[in-house]
Amino acid sequence: MRELLRQGPVHVTLIDPDKQSPMEGARIARAAQEGGTNFILIGGTSGVDLQMLDATIQEVKEATSLPIITFPTSSAIISHHSHAILFMSLMNSSNVRYVIREASLGAEFIRDEGIEGLSTGYVVVEPGMLVGEVGEVTLIPRDDLRTARGYALAAEMFGFSLFYLEGGSGVPEPVPTEMISAVKDVLTIPLVVGGGIDTPEKAGDAVNAGADIIVTGNIVERGEGTEEAVRAIIEEMERRWKIR
Repeated sequence: MRELLRQGPVHVTLIDPDKQSPMEGARIARAAQEGGTNFILIGGTSGVDLQMLDATIQEVKEATSLPIITFPTSSAIISHHSHAILFMSLMNSSNVRYVIREASLGAEFIRDEGIEGLSTGYVVVEPGMLVGEVGEVTLIPRDDLRTARGYALAAEMFGFSLFYLEGGSGVPEPVPTEMISAVKDVLTIPLVVGGGIDTPEKAGDAVNAGADIIVTGNIVERGEGTEEAVRAIIEEMERRWKIR
């Protein structure tokens, strides 16, 4: 990922095991790889168990040659089949379980299994959707740039490798570009942006504002056309990165 980021923006395709069968997840991943995506991110906010996660990972491994990253919402569903894991702190949760406790419960297993942990400061912006509700999040208002910058700088000072601005799956509009720019101004670590990025234009706007890594999910769940949709998003990301 570090090498890719030196060359331009990175695209990640999100697959939620709760939204399709493992075989369908593998089909989506294969089409996304053909479209040029860099990584497959597997996980979901609710409804995912370890058996479902393992089955999806194994099918995706057989269908693609891409690195697979997971983001379990609980220490009980960490898969040793994944190449890496978003070792996340949901920084603006009001529940210490999501801030650090689940991470602490899974840390030894991750180390012993040799899974690469990508330490990530993760914050949720209004409206937050299901992840905001399940994660018991004190949402960052869309116009509160100061709070967003504060979380970003705190994440870097804590030593996180990535900072992730999440708008929520299925959100009507992604994280505002003004917030992305404000956060990028205080960061030296890569900035990940996800939620509501369902068109090439939205992906390009996020990259132009400073996003280094774009995560798209809903756009690949619509059935046919995954390869073309991913390719169009990546082409616009690269175009906007070159001129930003």
